Amino acid sequence: MTSLKKKSRRKPSSQALGNIVGCRISHGWKEGNEPVTHWKAIILGQLPTNPSLYLVKYDGIDSVYGQELHSDERILNLKVLPHKVVFPQVRDVHLAGALVGREVQHKFEGKDGSEDNWSGMVLAQVPFLQDYFYISYKKDPVLYVYQLLDDYKEGNLHIIPETPLAEARSGDNNDFLIGSWVQYTRDDGSKKFGKVVYKVLANSTVYFIKFLGDLHIYVYTLVSNITKIKKNHKVQKSKLIGLKKMFIFLCWVPMGL
Repeated sequence: MTSLKKKSRRKPSSQALGNIVGCRISHGWKEGNEPVTHWKAIILGQLPTNPSLYLVKYDGIDSVYGQELHSDERILNLKVLPHKVVFPQVRDVHLAGALVGREVQHKFEGKDGSEDNWSGMVLAQVPFLQDYFYISYKKDPVLYVYQLLDDYKEGNLHIIPETPLAEARSGDNNDFLIGSWVQYTRDDGSKKFGKVVYKVLANSTVYFIKFLGDLHIYVYTLVSNITKIKKNHKVQKSKLIGLKKMFIFLCWVPMGL
């Protein structure tokens, strides 16, 4: 889904749709003058710190999208599908628990048969699909979801033995970084802005970031050297729409580095 686009449509209320986490959905997507495309997906989660934002996995796509399903006018004819999702039970609970919070090497096979190993970190199990895990990679810090137990048993996933289990954190949502705006400077000097939307419980320094104009969820380690800009500091509002008077700019590096 490289482009998802804008058109005014009456949207069903969140009350009408009810709790859709764990449900299969379908919707159209209309952006600009492009034709409407049609998508099916499963709702993996709803962020407790940002209830309007849902974690969505579309059929045939392994990355996780952050969608405001009830307010994004590019989404057309949102429907909850009647087919029930089967929630498989995890057969190896010990292995599942051992993977969460660990750095891993994940082997992928290309269309030409070539193999490529990706270094990453296992972030969590999907609560109701516990054979699926959230994972992100050093060279592509987007949130993905895979059936990692199968990959481990088939020899395509290896825990990096030198890395200790990451420091876990409590389940409260009072982390002061949640809801803070961050600035990322690209290699060409251009900047993009995003919001910290979730903290990863399996690692005390890893957070989900949702950038403006980008549907993906990014996973970054936020480094401790944080600079707070004074309240009377003048900032160009055209570039920082909706930011609070107290701005927090974070020095960060890709997750796991």
